[in-house]
Amino acid sequence: QVQLVESGGGLVQPGGSLRLSCTGSGIIFTNYVMGWYRQAPGKQRELVAHISRGGNTYYANSVKGRFTISSGNAKNTVFLQMNSLKPEDTAVYYCNTRPLGIFGWGKGTLVTVSS
Repeated sequence: QVQLVESGGGLVQPGGSLRLSCTGSGIIFTNYVMGWYRQAPGKQRELVAHISRGGNTYYANSVKGRFTISSGNAKNTVFLQMNSLKPEDTAVYYCNTRPLGIFGWGKGTLVTVSS
């Protein structure tokens, strides 16, 4: 059974950085387009970034220039480096495929940006 586990979230001040990790069991990420999604309180889940099997990347306008998605050396890891964090980046962050619907959601990792 495929499991997605996100980690690396926490409380950070505005302007700070965090690096999120996603590890999958029972899945080889390089077989899919892998994305990072987030859901802020009271809002719908949204795509933040994705990385294709060939390494091409996509970023939402709201994070472009601040976030970087990358694949790990292991075929079942993907990272999200988040710099210059803003309070509006506060959300639970999840990884999953793009498009959705192949695997279920992990528990996510909470990122809180606050002074």
